[in-house]
Amino acid sequence: MKANAIHKVVIVGGGTAGWMTAAALSKILGKTLDISLVESDEISTVGVGEATVPPLINFHGLLGIKEQEFMSACQGTIKLGISFEHWKEQDDKYIHAFGKTGKDHWAAGFWHCWLKGLRNGIGDGYGDYCVEHLAARAGKFAILPRSRDGHNYQVNYAYHFDAALYAKFLRKIAENSGVKRAEGKITHVTTNADTGFIESVSLASGQLIEGDLFIDCSGFAALLIEQTLHTGYEDWSHWLPCDRAVAVQTTLVGPPVPYTRAIARDFGWQWRIPLQHREGSGLVYCSRYLSDDDAKKTLLQNVDGDPFFEPRVIKFRSGQRLKHWNKNCVALGLASGFIEPLESTSIHLVQQGILRLVSLFPSGGIQQFDIDEFNAQTKIETNNVRDFIILHYNTTQRTDTPFWRYCRNMTVPDSLKHKLELFRESGKIFKVPGELFGENNWVQVLLGQGIMPKQYHQIVDMMSDEELAAFLYGIKMSAQNLVKQLPSHSDFLESYCKASNM
Repeated sequence: MKANAIHKVVIVGGGTAGWMTAAALSKILGKTLDISLVESDEISTVGVGEATVPPLINFHGLLGIKEQEFMSACQGTIKLGISFEHWKEQDDKYIHAFGKTGKDHWAAGFWHCWLKGLRNGIGDGYGDYCVEHLAARAGKFAILPRSRDGHNYQVNYAYHFDAALYAKFLRKIAENSGVKRAEGKITHVTTNADTGFIESVSLASGQLIEGDLFIDCSGFAALLIEQTLHTGYEDWSHWLPCDRAVAVQTTLVGPPVPYTRAIARDFGWQWRIPLQHREGSGLVYCSRYLSDDDAKKTLLQNVDGDPFFEPRVIKFRSGQRLKHWNKNCVALGLASGFIEPLESTSIHLVQQGILRLVSLFPSGGIQQFDIDEFNAQTKIETNNVRDFIILHYNTTQRTDTPFWRYCRNMTVPDSLKHKLELFRESGKIFKVPGELFGENNWVQVLLGQGIMPKQYHQIVDMMSDEELAAFLYGIKMSAQNLVKQLPSHSDFLESYCKASNM
């Protein structure tokens, strides 16, 4: 082994981020590393990240996780998208679904065909051409194989699951792969007087844990990246003004729907996430307009089941560290920054951070060029997610409360401003390299928020009205016929992954 090679990796903090990191590193690099994870049973985790996006399926494949086993252990349900209620205006609703809508032309997306059809009185709602959208509305799901002709009939999906159970599930994988867990609170962090690199952490028990590379998964505390290395923070609260959440778990009333609900309220929004055994619910809000006590009352007035406990308040500040990797410390999860959970991106950003670290792993020792590349890639990805979240707020047509008037009138990042102007004028939208959200994701939210382009791509005019009508009708009927064949979401869960303790 090289003299400066990384051998000892210390992960500070458990929860979803810590155990995802431990499981992945031990599975991928475990034979070349000595991996320790430090956590304290006395320190609770946020533990409300219960909704995900489809790339998590690939991450699980990398770890060799069996889907049925995971869903059963974590009370998992299926997520086909998000139902946005009252965002454009009160009493309005649209679904941002996973997967494709219609069929694209190489020069223009399907929505250009749909736009022409809309102007000419041909066709139906944009979501009627998307299998995932229709399946979500119908409460149906199945895992489908590809047909023999290679056409992909796979329904795109993600998961809802119990975050605490997920951490336990990953812990077992990590420990079976050689990760050593140390229990206790960290009382001191030792840094090198010359380089400023972290050398060790000391526990209340007196145990000293040394390392070459430290991964900060300590949540909002940011024990290493901020409290020790004073990295600095880029504040986004002027674009994302919500700074509090109250969360509660309730009994499940009725069968679980295969989508997340994001319901706009007067001073923020409420999530509702159904699991097999309960529903997770929370209110994200701006404390300038709503007190914590009133937030709790608002949340409890808008749940169906019986609460298991009093709602707890979670304080946060949207933004990101100025450096996600500083010296020999990499921050993942809440320690690296926070973008509110509107599009369920928190776990995805942890996943991407882990995979980015693996690809840039400092095998020959810590090098600044690895650090710079990691930080540049992370910032691009995080900024793109930030813009997509701001989009939902800024494009509202609501003016009924001071909160929504602020969101509607606020100045947005130049990168988002450009996308909005391009789509409004021409219907064009392009995915940024490395971006989580593709063109169809943007289009669904833009249309759902009431932004209708002034024109469509002229290549659509190559089809006559009759050809366009037949084209749209064929896609719609194909999607409808497929969804008709699917079982209900509840029947799927019962036969595929019923939780063992139900």
